[in-house]
Amino acid sequence: MKKVFAIMAFAALMLPATISHAQQDPVIFEVNGQKILKSEFMKEFLRSQGKSEKDAPTPCTYEKRQALEEYVDLFVNYRTKLADAYAMGLDTMQALNKELKMYRDELAAPYLIDSATMENILREAYERNHYAVHASHILIRVGAGDSAEDTLKAYNKAMDYYQRAVNGEDFTKLAQQSIDEQREKVAGERFQIDPNAGDLGCFTVFDMLYPFENAAYTTEPGTVSKPVRSRYGYHVVKVHERVPYYGNVKLSHIWVRDDQNPGRAEARINMAYEGLESGKTFIDMARQHSDDMNTNQGGGFMGELELKQLPPDYVVQLSKGLKAGEYSKPFKTKYGWHIIKVVSREEIPSYEEMVSIYKQKLSRDQRSKDPRAIYAANAKKRYNFEDLTTTYALNKKGKPTKNTLASLDQLKSLITDSVFYKRWTFDSTQITDLRPIMRLAGKEYTQVDLGKYIEMRQTKELRYDLPMYVQYKYKDYADEVAIEYANSHLEEENADFANLIEEYRHGMMIFSYNELMIWGKAIKDSVGFAQFYERQSKTKSLDNADDAPFFWNLRARVKTIDVDADAAAMLPQDKALKIVNKSIKKNWSSQKLESELAGKGTAKAKIDLKVVEQGKQSLLGDNEWKEGVIVHPSDKGYSIVVVEKIMEPDLKNLTEARGYYMNEYQNEIERQLNQSLRKKYNVKIHQDVVDGITY
Repeated sequence: MKKVFAIMAFAALMLPATISHAQQDPVIFEVNGQKILKSEFMKEFLRSQGKSEKDAPTPCTYEKRQALEEYVDLFVNYRTKLADAYAMGLDTMQALNKELKMYRDELAAPYLIDSATMENILREAYERNHYAVHASHILIRVGAGDSAEDTLKAYNKAMDYYQRAVNGEDFTKLAQQSIDEQREKVAGERFQIDPNAGDLGCFTVFDMLYPFENAAYTTEPGTVSKPVRSRYGYHVVKVHERVPYYGNVKLSHIWVRDDQNPGRAEARINMAYEGLESGKTFIDMARQHSDDMNTNQGGGFMGELELKQLPPDYVVQLSKGLKAGEYSKPFKTKYGWHIIKVVSREEIPSYEEMVSIYKQKLSRDQRSKDPRAIYAANAKKRYNFEDLTTTYALNKKGKPTKNTLASLDQLKSLITDSVFYKRWTFDSTQITDLRPIMRLAGKEYTQVDLGKYIEMRQTKELRYDLPMYVQYKYKDYADEVAIEYANSHLEEENADFANLIEEYRHGMMIFSYNELMIWGKAIKDSVGFAQFYERQSKTKSLDNADDAPFFWNLRARVKTIDVDADAAAMLPQDKALKIVNKSIKKNWSSQKLESELAGKGTAKAKIDLKVVEQGKQSLLGDNEWKEGVIVHPSDKGYSIVVVEKIMEPDLKNLTEARGYYMNEYQNEIERQLNQSLRKKYNVKIHQDVVDGITY
């Protein structure tokens, strides 16, 4: 009886705390009997809003309330789909778990390094990411398997080039000389020729091997680094410029060549610039003046470009802070004259947003070695590592055994020079000394384990003292064992990592579920899709901006006749116009028109038939959308555009708008599925808890 009263008294004492906790973290949803706490929901919701749980709430607005209500629906739909995915056994799919293991190995890598060292590396990467470096290099090739003598020769050669560059010799000529010398040295073998004589253009963090990147970012612009070693050999790096970098851009440009008449080229670029300053469009100026045949008809648009795709001179112009919509003044390069316009540009996200990207890149980058070694040392301490080649093994009473120190001698006697050429074969039967050489977390490892590790991990490298080689590999193996053991217990010891893996698992399950129950079902149901189109197409209206993708804009069927500068000299514009007008009256075919324009074969005109859509083309100006003949002159000849027919805006058929209707059909299937899942899993939303949320 006393025990009962004691339990009741304890429960009474605990009741206020329990109620208080429930009030602080109440149940917000119930899915299939599973209670989901407000804290779990808020963690995901705030993350979707770019906020932290530590941020103080701000005044409520209609927009904030709407965002919350929308996320409530999304979250409930997600949890019911996840419940159904588990019920269907998607978590046991072999393909899913195989893919998850692949992701796990990549995701684990950043967790298996020292966090303080990692933080320094990440901060360094973020700082460097804000700068672009333009550099050239002289590469003296030497491989991992080359002899010590050849390596020394390569280093001395690199030092010679370094000294000559420091003394003022032209770096480009030195780079070309090194290329020529090395090509002669390997005559008859494949040799990759560098067409830019060592000029690497512009790059930023992670674009180059880490030793090279370090040299580039720590060498002052205009100076040369001492030789730095990478897996390709020794590099002497000259840094031309280091300028601010803001992220990838979409560019348009006007490029005027000056290889034939420099004075005329400068006059043309100035005409283009004056046109821009007077209010003419960049598209028109590019069409009239640009010599870039790949982009001029598209108004000079170059597309979205990464840093390494940009000419260094363009990067320098961008570093001056050109914003979207702005264009540069004319500038000269070795290729001619240029004007660039920024169509749009990215901004480098915050450090916090970039960390996950950097960690993924670090898994394949040399700079991760130092943090990994420090992590291994800490893991050895954490899991009671014992090096039994330097410490006597202890017996069960904690006293040293009578045995001598464990030895690596038998393995050292078996190693041959073939290990430096990846040809060594390990015969484990030759090992008779099976005493443990190390112990970690209670598990013992012998020379047999080390021998198998060496055989599996051997690489081509410089030959050195064989006993020392085994000693180094023993150290590497001990680190590997400690890290692998930590890796196998990562989910148990690191809640953040466990949550990350669970997020990936759930994400992959939801993807497979959607593919099976929504996307794939919509694609296979051709009858249902056709019926959906018949219903939905009748609801579309030109007056509704949201329906714009389902309609064609104003369209024109056009025939373009392009006459280049050489042909224009033999086929004057007025003569070509007469022939074109005659072809319209007599309804000639394109082949007949081309033949008439060619005359006796002295002039060539390129004829093209196409349909263009207003707002999605650059061929017709705003006032040219009418039937007739239009001439577009340029410095490179002229173009004649025959507008044959104007087609009014019209509803696209199922084939033309299939993607848009398919998206709507999939959305309808998903809406119906979500409704049925809520009933199936007896979803309860505690609206009073939702209404009480502030953020």
